[in-house]
Amino acid sequence: MQLTMEFQEINIEEYGASIELSRFHAGEVTEFHAMLHIDPRGETFADQLARLKKAEKHLTNLETLSGASTVFKRYFLSDATNQVPLINEDDQCTISYIQQPPLDGSKIALWLYLQQGTNITHTADSTIATHNGYSHIYTMGLTDSSADGSYVQTEKTLSAYMDILKQHGATLADNCIRTWFFVRDVDTQYAGLVKSRREIFIEQGLTQDTHYIASTGIGGNPADPKAIVQLGCYAITGFQPEQQRYLYALTHLNKTYEYGVTFERGTLMQYGDRNHIYISGTASINNKGEVVHVGDIVNQTHRMWENVEKLLEEGGMGNDDIMQIIVYLRDIADYEVVKKMFEEKFPQTPYVVTLAPVCRPTWLIEMECIAVKAAVNNCFMAF
Repeated sequence: MQLTMEFQEINIEEYGASIELSRFHAGEVTEFHAMLHIDPRGETFADQLARLKKAEKHLTNLETLSGASTVFKRYFLSDATNQVPLINEDDQCTISYIQQPPLDGSKIALWLYLQQGTNITHTADSTIATHNGYSHIYTMGLTDSSADGSYVQTEKTLSAYMDILKQHGATLADNCIRTWFFVRDVDTQYAGLVKSRREIFIEQGLTQDTHYIASTGIGGNPADPKAIVQLGCYAITGFQPEQQRYLYALTHLNKTYEYGVTFERGTLMQYGDRNHIYISGTASINNKGEVVHVGDIVNQTHRMWENVEKLLEEGGMGNDDIMQIIVYLRDIADYEVVKKMFEEKFPQTPYVVTLAPVCRPTWLIEMECIAVKAAVNNCFMAF
């Protein structure tokens, strides 16, 4: 019997690189998530980038990825402003570059999402994967630095994204599944983002009585020094409303609007051959909206895991179904402890640990993930 989920770790000593790869196959479409890491070696960024690109080529040349197309990439950088001009990316897929330094000592890490079996096209703003009547629209790296302050920049960036969706016959309320908001100086600028996003959501019919969107709002510097907010998004057209369900885990978490923010804890998307779960940025919080285990990185990590597990459980999945994880740490000194914990908890899952303050100063750690599981949903078309 063929496995639907497989994990592989690839160490390329020649390039001083490692690749953590997950592969999910069901029906006609195969999905891949890969995390690429580089041994620091005390080299310049250009040297590390050269080795990373060789490792990426090694990955895409693997027989198991034959015919796969890259849907999106995210570069995690130690100095985005100075490093992005050196990258000279030639891939046409949508890409985000964000200053969230990898905490393994390197200057760069890379997350790739690839697919086999879909038709991939690219526009100036997005990558679109089409199959079975669905269009999956990935739009990364949106910024607008024409105005000062996170409030106005959020408004302009979201407005630009809604214009992109309109070109695909889509709307924010009906079609957007997942967002990422990266915020420069999150401790002071996050409030403006929250206020602006809430007001736009209300205008678009997204309220506590309808629904919000799975999201991560986290510290991270765009390459443009004048940009405070960077936005990444994932939307779908061609699905039925009943294919989408929101996850709450109310025994452990509360509704986000109760403490003034507007996102869903997690979103389940159901297809004829598989289910996807998008878990928002999740930290050590209880069902009253309170930070749990203040100042304790170990117990905050355990509570964060517990919250994620409850969300996955509500969607019919578990840790073994997670295809990728991003871990955000406030304090670089916590890295060794957290790395050991994740190595033991998720020995196969592709993940990266970055330096990125969470939206509340007392949260020491946050994680997000994407999970996939085979399913038979006869009412819906396959992915």
